[in-house]
Amino acid sequence: MSGVHKNPTISFRISDYQRREIEAKIKASGMRKKDYFVRSCIYNHVCVVGKKETVYALVEELQKMQQNLHQLNEQILLEDIQITSAKIQELQLDYEYMLKAILWMLEGARYLWEGKSTVRKV
Repeated sequence: MSGVHKNPTISFRISDYQRREIEAKIKASGMRKKDYFVRSCIYNHVCVVGKKETVYALVEELQKMQQNLHQLNEQILLEDIQITSAKIQELQLDYEYMLKAILWMLEGARYLWEGKSTVRKV
């Protein structure tokens, strides 16, 4: 039977600000949206373990951001701006949320590089 689901659906309304921030964190986590929400709700936090694929996806996202910023910079220098101020504000928010999500993920993985010393005290 199509249209029949075995499990109930949970839905809620959020602001655009919240949606963008959540979606950036989901993208940074490399998880499926469903898995992210379930872990977040059940465990009150999401622990992201960086996989090669996740890190590559974040690097690609940062490269796209860098390329867009270079293009915008060139337009500003040539005084040939082809983007509206509303679009710039939207881009700024998207980049802010993505950078926050990446920092959030790195904060959770800080234990990998902090507090470990290869020199043992005798």
